[in-house]
Amino acid sequence: MFTPPFILSIAGGGSTYTPGIVKSLMVRLQDFPLAEIRLYDIDETRQNTIAPVVEKVIRDHSQSIKFTVTGDPEVAFSGAHFIFAQMRVGQYKMREQDEKIPLRHGVVGQETCGPGGLAYGLRTILPMVELIDRVERYAHEKAWIVNYSNPAAIVAEGVRRLRPNARVLNICDMPVAAMRNMGAILGVDRRKLEVDYFGLNHFGWFTRVRVDGEDKLPELRKHIAKFGLLTEDAAKTDPQHSDPSWVKTWRNIKPIMDNFPEYLPNPYLQYYLMPNQIVAHQNPDYTRANEVMDGREKKLFAAAEEYKRTGILPDAFHVGVHGEFIVDVACSLAFNLHSRHLVMVENRGAITNLPYDAVVEVPAYITSEGPEPVRIGQVPLFHQTLLQQQLASEQLLVEATIEGSYEKALQAFTLNRTVPTMEHAKAILDEMIEANRDYWPALQKAWQDGEPVKK
Repeated sequence: MFTPPFILSIAGGGSTYTPGIVKSLMVRLQDFPLAEIRLYDIDETRQNTIAPVVEKVIRDHSQSIKFTVTGDPEVAFSGAHFIFAQMRVGQYKMREQDEKIPLRHGVVGQETCGPGGLAYGLRTILPMVELIDRVERYAHEKAWIVNYSNPAAIVAEGVRRLRPNARVLNICDMPVAAMRNMGAILGVDRRKLEVDYFGLNHFGWFTRVRVDGEDKLPELRKHIAKFGLLTEDAAKTDPQHSDPSWVKTWRNIKPIMDNFPEYLPNPYLQYYLMPNQIVAHQNPDYTRANEVMDGREKKLFAAAEEYKRTGILPDAFHVGVHGEFIVDVACSLAFNLHSRHLVMVENRGAITNLPYDAVVEVPAYITSEGPEPVRIGQVPLFHQTLLQQQLASEQLLVEATIEGSYEKALQAFTLNRTVPTMEHAKAILDEMIEANRDYWPALQKAWQDGEPVKK
C-alpha cells in the first residue's frame, strides 16, 4: 500500500468524462487524498480545452493539489501511484465508422458490441500495451492502472496475453449503472445492494440482488415486466442515461426477461439477443456517435469556451456512477479495503464451466494486490454456450491483432452473434480495413486462391 496523498494520472485527459471523474475525486478527498492530478493525452488541443474546466473543479475544493497538463509520458507518469486509463483510439470520428459501416450491411452498429466493438478492439489493444509499458517505465513500481478503456473485454484479453503481469484492473460502469437503476426501483442507494453476477464484459447476468440479505430479484422481475429496468417515471432514474436511446435500452430488458426470466441481463445483451429489432430502430445516417458529438461533447466544449471567456462555468457535465465507481475501486486498491465490486478478472475457476484463462466479469473483493474473485460455480448450459461463442470471437480478435491475421479477424467477425453470415462478416471486415488503415495493425491473408501466401 502507498502512503497518501497520492499522485494520480488520467490517461485520456481530453475526454469529456474527465471533469466528472475529477469532481468525483474532489468530493472524496478525505477517502482518497491527492497531492497531484496529471492529465495526459496525445491530442494536445482537445486536452487543453478540457483542462481549464478540470482545474476549476479542483480549485473549488482544494488549493493545494498540484495540477499538471502534459503530452509527455515521462512527465505524466513519473512516480505516479494510480493511472486512470480512458483512451479512445480514433476518437468519435472512428466510433462513427464503427457504427455506420455495419449498419450499411444491415448489421447492428454499436460502439462496443458486434463488428463495431471488434473494430474498436483492433485499434485499442496495442496502444493500451504501449501505455502499460510507459507506466511501468516511469511510475511507482506498485502503481495501479484502473482501466475504463473500451471495448473492455477485448482490451483485457489483449493485456492478459501481451502483458500478463501488468498491474491493471479492468472495470466497466455498465453493471453499476444497472445497479443504480435497481436501487432507484427498490428505493435504496445502489451501495446498499449486494449482487451476484456472471459473464463477460457487456455480456452477463445478475442472478441475485440482495438488500440487507434479502433477494429482491423477484420484486425486480415484476417491475421489469411493466417498465423495463427504469423507474415508472424514467426521467427520475438518472440524467446521464435518460436520453431516448438509453431509455429504449433500459426498456429492452423487458422483452429479454419475458423470454428468459431467470436472470436479469446486462442491457447490452439486447444487441446479441434481438439484433433485428435493434437494426430496425437504428438510423444508419445518425448513430449514437452523432448523438454524443452533438450532445455531451458540444455542450462541454461550449461550456469550456464560455468559462474561458467569462470565468463562469456552466453546469455542463454529469457526476454519476462513471466517476463514483472508479473512485470506489481506487480507494479499495489504495487502502486494502476488500470492497466488493464487479470487475474483470482471469477466470481461474471462478466460473467452473468456462475456460480457466478466460477474462470474465464477476464480483471480486478489491485488495491492495488486486481483485480476489468470488466463486460462481457452474452456469447453466444456455448461458455457458452464449458465453463461449462470445469469448471465442473476442479471443480470435486478439489473436488477429497479435498475429496480423486476416483469417482470424474474419473468424472473429463471423462468430459474433450480431453477424448473420460469413458474407456479411467479410463485407464488413473489408470495409473496416479501409476505414482503419491509420489505426489497425496490417492484416495479412495466409491463403489466396487455394494456395498458402508466401511471407
